[in-house]
Amino acid sequence: MEQQGILITAIILLTTAVLCVPVFKKVGIGSIIGYVAGGILIGPYGIRLVTGGTEILHFAEFGVVLLLFLIGLELRPQTLWILRKPIFGMGLTQVVLSSVALTYLVHWVFSIEWVPAALLGISFSLSSTAFALQSLAEKNQLNTTTGRSAFAILLFQDLAVIPIMAILPLAASGGGTGQHPGFDFTKFALALFAILLVILGGRFLTRPLFRIIASSGNHEIFVALSLLLVLGVALIMEQVGLSMALGSFLGGVLLADSEYRHELEANLEPFKGLLLGLFFLAVGMSMNLDVLKLNPWFVLGISVGLMFVKGLILFVIGRVNRLSTESALNLSFNISQGGEFAFVILNVSAQLGILEKQISEYSIVVVTVSMLLTPFFTILKEKIFDPFFRNEEDTPPDVIEERNRVIIAGFGRVGQIIGRMLYVHRIGFTALEHNAEQVNVARKFGYKIYFGDASRLDLLISAGAEQADILILAVQDMDLSVKIAELVKAHFPNLQIIARARNRAHYFKLLDLGIRSIRRDTFASSLEIGGEALMELGFLPSEVERILEKFRAYDEEMLMGQYKVKHDEKQLIAFSKNAVKQLEESFAADRLEKEAAS
Repeated sequence: MEQQGILITAIILLTTAVLCVPVFKKVGIGSIIGYVAGGILIGPYGIRLVTGGTEILHFAEFGVVLLLFLIGLELRPQTLWILRKPIFGMGLTQVVLSSVALTYLVHWVFSIEWVPAALLGISFSLSSTAFALQSLAEKNQLNTTTGRSAFAILLFQDLAVIPIMAILPLAASGGGTGQHPGFDFTKFALALFAILLVILGGRFLTRPLFRIIASSGNHEIFVALSLLLVLGVALIMEQVGLSMALGSFLGGVLLADSEYRHELEANLEPFKGLLLGLFFLAVGMSMNLDVLKLNPWFVLGISVGLMFVKGLILFVIGRVNRLSTESALNLSFNISQGGEFAFVILNVSAQLGILEKQISEYSIVVVTVSMLLTPFFTILKEKIFDPFFRNEEDTPPDVIEERNRVIIAGFGRVGQIIGRMLYVHRIGFTALEHNAEQVNVARKFGYKIYFGDASRLDLLISAGAEQADILILAVQDMDLSVKIAELVKAHFPNLQIIARARNRAHYFKLLDLGIRSIRRDTFASSLEIGGEALMELGFLPSEVERILEKFRAYDEEMLMGQYKVKHDEKQLIAFSKNAVKQLEESFAADRLEKEAAS
């Protein structure tokens, strides 16, 4: 690092992250590109503040290791077993099809021999686990259909790295310099033994060890043991030639049922975030910009071509596996880039003589550029494609042949509870849901539910809105909720609406439409929790009931007052502060009155 001290280097890296990441997040590109751009800026091809990008990259790979460990903690073994079909179905299909297609294209377009072409095809077929999962997490999409499918494919790719790395020496002996040994069965057996050792250790050694450390009450030692566990497993896996990230993921899965799971997550999360940021900074620093300067359009074209081929294959796989058009499109845009494991495979291949050094450097730059392009393509998709593919517009709504007194628009958490309440009292209802996945899940549990967008007039007519007594507006999306309310008010004025409001802004919009039966999502449950807390603190049940009733009445009165001044921010803030002060004074007066009476 050109005689720079560790402290100075750390300050430069942290300063770069602090300056670059907020700017890129602010413009909607994402923090990951902020890290990579910052790395390019301070690296050997930028202003040269830090020149040891490769060394930092090796250290920062522990960020990926910690990420995979924490993901493993979220997946109990039984959950992983449930995901076996998408992992070995979608994942295997993606790797095989992408590898074959990219190998053929590399061989045909650039006239490269089959062995190095196949190696490039396999390397390009792998996506970035760290990049994709971090991006999905920032958008709160990890638990969506897209997130689960992406995770299954990425996990299989990480598994695929094991045989790929094992086969590299064999490829070298067959098509390289001839100085390298073939497939090492002893090493392969050692790898299997290491996996077995991790499984047995996770089951029978780590839990008693955590129990002993936890009983000591020393939090710092618990944090140290958490880091030791992850780094130790990663080191064992690396020593036997396996992926460190895979080993840490396996260790996380084995501790997913542990009573210390949440404590482990809390301890490791800060390290994971910091090291992941450092990893992407190092990716930017290690990028050879000379290659990009020499042939910018060539590199850009190859990167876009790579993403197009992978994206097309991912979209087809998604549709074949019954993902919605929107989910399949999201999948193809989120994980069509190259991945960090390509860096490892390409570097080792160059060292073994399978790939020429120049081809390896070009390939690494292509992979990095594909990562950089991903957020921009995602923004492009949101602007151009999403309006055409959103909400399964290509699937016709169900034909509704029944008429009921109640129509429920939106059959998620709120709609299902209301539906159960009506069902046990033998009151018929017609449930409409625009999310195809939600419809399929609800039907599995025996609900009679119709697929369709309740903001469509023809669907409401088909559902019997002209004859129904009540429309329960339980849609989660605020804009869609208001749209449905406007439509019903315009065409079915006699249909009473009971609406769900996500927040005060949503509440006010519904009030503007003349709807008076509105219930806020979390208000009632928050009052119940507050009441439980007061009783645990020694308040009598009758006293708590009176407090809650007073608080409810006052909050609803304050809500109507806020509604009157909602267009003037200064008046709204002043009114809200004054209302809270009045409520506090009212309860203080009650306490004084109670003390005087006693």
